Amino acid sequence: MSGMDLSLPTVQISLWRSDAVVHFDWLITVDLDAVPTQHPAEKQALADLLTRLEHETDIPGVTQEQVDAAREEVSRDMG
Repeated sequence: MSGMDLSLPTVQISLWRSDAVVHFDWLITVDLDAVPTQHPAEKQALADLLTRLEHETDIPGVTQEQVDAAREEVSRDMG
Protein backbone atom coordinates (compact mmCIF):
# COMPACT_ATOMS: atom_id res chain seq x y z
CA MET A 1 0.00 0.00 0.00
CA SER A 2 1.42 3.36 -0.90
CA GLY A 3 2.40 5.59 2.00
CA MET A 4 2.80 2.69 4.41
CA ASP A 5 6.29 2.30 5.84
CA LEU A 6 6.93 -1.42 5.51
CA SER A 7 9.85 -1.20 7.94
CA LEU A 8 7.52 -0.41 10.86
CA PRO A 9 6.19 -3.23 13.05
CA THR A 10 2.69 -4.39 12.15
CA VAL A 11 0.00 -6.57 13.68
CA GLN A 12 -2.54 -8.82 12.02
CA ILE A 13 -6.12 -8.79 13.21
CA SER A 14 -9.25 -10.52 12.02
CA LEU A 15 -12.51 -8.61 12.06
CA TRP A 16 -15.96 -10.01 11.78
CA ARG A 17 -17.08 -8.87 8.31
CA SER A 18 -20.14 -7.12 9.73
CA ASP A 19 -17.92 -5.13 12.11
CA ALA A 20 -15.70 -4.13 9.19
CA VAL A 21 -18.72 -3.02 7.14
CA VAL A 22 -20.07 -0.94 10.03
CA HIS A 23 -16.65 0.62 10.70
CA PHE A 24 -16.14 1.45 7.03
CA ASP A 25 -19.60 2.96 6.62
CA TRP A 26 -19.11 5.10 9.72
CA LEU A 27 -15.60 6.19 8.73
CA ILE A 28 -16.68 7.34 5.27
CA THR A 29 -19.57 9.37 6.67
CA VAL A 30 -18.19 10.85 9.88
CA ASP A 31 -16.38 14.19 10.01
CA LEU A 32 -13.13 13.11 11.63
CA ASP A 33 -12.50 16.72 12.66
CA ALA A 34 -15.64 16.52 14.81
CA VAL A 35 -14.68 13.26 16.52
CA PRO A 36 -13.36 14.00 20.01
CA THR A 37 -9.73 12.94 20.35
CA GLN A 38 -7.02 13.49 22.92
CA HIS A 39 -4.17 13.39 20.41
CA PRO A 40 -3.86 13.99 16.64
CA ALA A 41 -2.54 10.44 16.24
CA GLU A 42 -6.00 9.10 17.13
CA LYS A 43 -7.56 10.86 14.15
CA GLN A 44 -4.73 9.67 11.93
CA ALA A 45 -5.20 6.08 13.11
CA LEU A 46 -8.88 6.24 12.13
CA ALA A 47 -7.94 7.63 8.72
CA ASP A 48 -5.38 4.83 8.33
CA LEU A 49 -8.03 2.24 9.18
CA LEU A 50 -10.32 3.70 6.55
CA THR A 51 -7.54 3.55 3.97
CA ARG A 52 -6.80 -0.09 4.79
CA LEU A 53 -10.48 -1.02 4.55
CA GLU A 54 -10.76 0.86 1.23
CA HIS A 55 -7.71 -0.66 -0.42
CA GLU A 56 -7.31 -4.09 1.11
CA THR A 57 -10.90 -5.38 1.25
CA ASP A 58 -13.99 -5.58 -0.92
CA ILE A 59 -15.97 -3.64 1.70
CA PRO A 60 -16.24 -0.41 -0.38
CA GLY A 61 -18.50 -2.30 -2.81
CA VAL A 62 -21.21 -3.13 -0.27
CA THR A 63 -24.74 -1.92 -0.83
CA GLN A 64 -26.85 0.07 1.62
CA GLU A 65 -28.87 -3.09 2.18
CA GLN A 66 -25.69 -4.92 3.20
CA VAL A 67 -24.72 -2.05 5.52
CA ASP A 68 -28.14 -2.19 7.15
CA ALA A 69 -27.87 -5.97 7.58
CA ALA A 70 -24.38 -5.63 9.09
CA ARG A 71 -25.64 -3.02 11.54
CA GLU A 72 -28.43 -5.35 12.57
CA GLU A 73 -26.01 -8.26 13.08
CA VAL A 74 -23.58 -6.17 15.12
CA SER A 75 -26.28 -4.62 17.27
CA ARG A 76 -27.56 -8.11 18.20
CA ASP A 77 -24.30 -8.58 20.12
CA MET A 78 -25.05 -5.60 22.36
CA GLY A 79 -25.94 -6.44 25.93
